[in-house]
Formats: sequence, C-alpha cells, structure tokens
Amino acid sequence: MNGSQIGVLLASLCAMAAANAQSMFRGDATHSGRYAGPAPRQFHRVKWKFPTGDRVMSSPVFKDNVIYFGGDDGNVYAVDPETGRQIWKRATNGPVPATPAIVDGTLYVGSYDGKFYALDARTGALKWKVATEGERRFEAKGLHGLQPKNQTIADPFDVFLSSPVVVNGSVYFGSGDGNLYALDSATGDLHWKFKTGDVVHASPAVADGVLFFGSWDSYFYAVDATTGKEKWRFHAGEDPLIHNQVGFQSSPAVVNGVVYTGCRDANLYALDAATGKEKWRFNTELSWVITSPAVADGKVFFATSDSSLYHVVDANSGKPVVRQQGKAYMFSSPAIVGDVAFIGVLNGTLEARDVKTGELLWDYQVETSKQNKGWVLTADRKFNIPFLYHSNWREAPIVANDQQIRIGGVFSSPLVVNGVVYFGSADGFLYALE
Repeated sequence: MNGSQIGVLLASLCAMAAANAQSMFRGDATHSGRYAGPAPRQFHRVKWKFPTGDRVMSSPVFKDNVIYFGGDDGNVYAVDPETGRQIWKRATNGPVPATPAIVDGTLYVGSYDGKFYALDARTGALKWKVATEGERRFEAKGLHGLQPKNQTIADPFDVFLSSPVVVNGSVYFGSGDGNLYALDSATGDLHWKFKTGDVVHASPAVADGVLFFGSWDSYFYAVDATTGKEKWRFHAGEDPLIHNQVGFQSSPAVVNGVVYTGCRDANLYALDAATGKEKWRFNTELSWVITSPAVADGKVFFATSDSSLYHVVDANSGKPVVRQQGKAYMFSSPAIVGDVAFIGVLNGTLEARDVKTGELLWDYQVETSKQNKGWVLTADRKFNIPFLYHSNWREAPIVANDQQIRIGGVFSSPLVVNGVVYFGSADGFLYALE
C-alpha cells in the first residue's frame, strides 16, 4: 500500500469514526461538537417535522439509523430519520430537556422527575431507573436584580438538564441535587457520587480517565472517572449580589489536553486538562457563554447570550478569529460539519454559517416565530427588549422569558447526519432540514 492509499484509508477511518460519534451529546465523550459531512450549504426544504406535546430543548442523537431525543412533555422519543415516523416513545414523570446517550443497545437519560432512566434503545422498554436526591433549578435571592430582592427566585434561564456520558461500563451525569453521579451502566448500581456546592446541569466530558464538568457553584472540576476522587478544581467568577455573572451552564469540550468551557461570568476558558491551570480566557463583556464550545481545526466556536455574538477564536491563544453579530441570544451549541457551522437561535431560527468567515449562508425560521404572537420580535427578528422587559418585578421577566421561549426558540443543538440537519424547537417540533 503506497502513501496516498494509506492517506485515503486513514481519512476514511476518521470519517467513519466521526459518523459513529453521534450517539451522545456533542458527538462523543470528549464533546468536541464536530460531525462527519456532508453539510448543506444551501437550504432546500423541510424534509419533515415531528410533533410532540411541549417544547423540545433536548438535542437529537443518532444511533443504528434511529433519531432519539427528549421532550418537555415528559417523553423520550425514537424517530425514523428518513420519514419522521415515531418508532416508540416512553413516558417519564417530568420534562426531559437532557440529551440521551445510546451505548450497546441502551438509552440513558435523566428527567425532571428526579429519576435517571435506562431504556431499551430498540423498544423503549425500561431496563432500570435510579432516583437521585431530587431535581431543581438554580435559584438565589434577588436573582438578576429582580424584586423583591429578599425572595428566592428560580432561574428561568436554567433550561437544560445534564446529559449523560457513557464510558467503560459507567454512565456519568449531573443533577440538580448538586451531585455528579457514576452508575454501573448495566445495572444502575451506584459506583460513587461527587458533591459540589450547587446544581450541576452541565454535561460532563471524559478524556483519559478523567471527568470534566462545571457546577452552578462557579467551580469547574476534574474528577477521576473510576474513583470519583477530585484531581483539581478551577474557580471562576462570583456575583454574590444578584447572582447573574456566576455558574457553569456550558458543557466542556476536551481536545489535545485542553478543556474548553463557557461560564456565566462572561468568559470562555481554556484550562490545562492535567493541572487545571488557566491557559487563557476570552471575555465577552458581561454576556453569558451558555453554548458548549465546538473545537475543530485549531479553532474554538461558540456564541453569547444577550450580546448575540457568534465567535471563533484560536484554540491555542484565545485570540479572536471571527466575530459576527447575530440577531438574538444563543444557548444552542454549534455543530461543525465540514465547512459549515450550525447553531440554533432563541428567536426561532437555525443558522448555517461558513466555518472560515462566520458569514451567514442560510437560516430557517420556524412558523411559530414567523407568527410572532405578542410582538416578541422586532421586524428584523431581534427581541423587543423594551417591550418585553418593562419591569424588574419578579413575575414580569419570567413572563417575558416564557414569551421568548414560546415563539419557538431553538435551544436544541443541531445534529447532522447524511446531509440532513436535525434539531428541536420550543414550538414542540423536531425538524429535519436538507
């Protein structure tokens, strides 16, 4: 075999690995957010859309020619990727805004009912379930400056649950009870749990036998995957007054010995995976980094919340490469597929951007967003902030946030399989675009 043949073989093997790395959140255990092509650089049509009973915050995953995802109607779904036909659904007793993981014929996912489920991936039948100490959202007094300042308020932007990662016979996930759990993937037996200081809704990544994850206590942790023993922790920003610039909602990506993760303290961090030492940070000037970063070709791709910026930075230095102004907040995590980056936007659109320039190639707006009930959006699809957030009384911003969600905001992170883009919307549908 000559050099060119070896090169073709290696490229083919890499493509096959990337194609198979779609059965858990952000692709695989390291959460790089990179997927195999091809990717549509032009929008042609809606292949199908699948209705559920409530918003879809979960991100779809793909395994053995089936699309799986969770719904806030309390169901876990399995859908045919070609036709959008339901194969099965399984009810839990709470919303499922987590992304499932499918390994060796078993689907793993958590629910807001405080239970963690293992289901037969072929039929949806229950294999086992385990109760945590209970789910809850991050909460604080005077949250975001809301009044009354002495009342504890649950954060309406804490919209995701921790998505599981499965490695070497163990399944790992975070919980609103403040713990990171390690269970036997076959039986659900508890191997260990690691206590943090607050809610853990970020999804853990695994690399070289180490778990990496952040907590709402504003610490980022590295824990031995076998023993649960802490290796190091990194302290990010604090905000004891209004609890706005605090906490890890973003899930990490681990690439080439570096951990990349966003924080609500308005920074994207690059940490040494072995020591936890900060390599660099990219400051977004008070705008949260909720998106889980994608890493490809020496660059890091992510976006911000209220500044609505799409960023690409150098993975080694953190220096800016691309900065594009978007139209609305972005909580969805980018998916890199060949020369296209896909990301959801909370104004009810999915965007396709050129990987090198960040320029918008095309976008798709869901019908509920087009209807724009309640005048949530301006004519150019930006949030009507003065109208929505006219008061800081406790209920007013929560109602405004609910209005934003109900126009079909795309919190779900897109999945691309065989040139088709799959994503969920808060309008209650799972979409397939090509």
